[in-house]
Amino acid sequence: MRLDFDASLCVRAKSRVSNCTKCADVCPSQIQIVNNLPSFIPSTGVQAAACVGVCPTEAFSLSGFSVTEFFFDFLASKARLISPDVNIPCVSVLSVEHFIALALASDEPISLDLTGYKKGSTLLEYIEATIEEANFVLSSFCDKRLETNTLKPPVQEKSPLAQEETSRRDFLRNVSLQGAIKQKLAFDEAVDAQMLQHFEIDSGMVAKIKNKQLPDKRKILFAALKKTAAPKVFEILPQEEISCISQKYINEDCTNCQICYRVCPTGALSSDNKFSLIHFDAMLCVKCRLCHDVCEPHAIGLQSGFEIKEFFEPTQRTLAVFNVKRCDECGNYFTYTSGEQICPRCKIEEEEALVLHQNAKEFKKEG
Repeated sequence: MRLDFDASLCVRAKSRVSNCTKCADVCPSQIQIVNNLPSFIPSTGVQAAACVGVCPTEAFSLSGFSVTEFFFDFLASKARLISPDVNIPCVSVLSVEHFIALALASDEPISLDLTGYKKGSTLLEYIEATIEEANFVLSSFCDKRLETNTLKPPVQEKSPLAQEETSRRDFLRNVSLQGAIKQKLAFDEAVDAQMLQHFEIDSGMVAKIKNKQLPDKRKILFAALKKTAAPKVFEILPQEEISCISQKYINEDCTNCQICYRVCPTGALSSDNKFSLIHFDAMLCVKCRLCHDVCEPHAIGLQSGFEIKEFFEPTQRTLAVFNVKRCDECGNYFTYTSGEQICPRCKIEEEEALVLHQNAKEFKKEG
């Protein structure tokens, strides 16, 4: 399998001030940040699978394997063991959202085979932390949990339907691999295996970068939660214990520069047609922290706790409201504070015009 990267989905492509390094942090030997974007060697594959699961916007993927398809195929197969030896290239491709949704959507407990991972390794620690987080969130509103195997599991007998599905997927993989072998050999001869694959933002990518897109893993979580009974009491979890979602506030330092909701990759932050307020939808937030990185006055903050109620009763909250008026000069809306009713752009133009006028008068006197 080959590691694929869609730069238009990466939060670092949306702003050069983004501090997101999740992919490089979880795969330090395979991923580097070069020219503000992740880079890796062309031969990188399953060894960097963790970056698929950790990326908040699903910019990474593995060729020949779809996490979304796996989710639905796994539930349909009635198998309840997830193992690199059976049905998945690496457990790390699954995110916290996937783990929560799998537990909720399954009638039987799900076991995760971790026996093939080296004890004490960064990869195993990441996988165990992700599972622990999923179980922690699940414990706040239901009794379902994910289990892990510490001993090598026996060979799992598959139902005729599961065997047929597996055979079909294996056949398709084999066909695609046979057709790709010659291309890969030619590619490897032309490219140094140690050369980093660089990604750049071109003109054709700009439109895609501006699109607001909710990751499939969040849509899957939405669907699973809709079929889950709400608890009688909604807990509040420490925000530092949840990596994939947040609740925010905006303080009085906000200047309504509009950058935060313009760069938000999912539309979790938004405004109205007059730019007179800032809305926030927690269930659309993937906690990429891009809004925090672009906010110059650091007016955006994280609430100390995340309310589980958002899972069952999503609410669009208004974080800030501004006094907006039309500019007397250009007629455009702007955030009015006091004094003359003129927008900052027109005010700058007036100041520049006054300077030019004054210079012209002095030049005329000298002449």
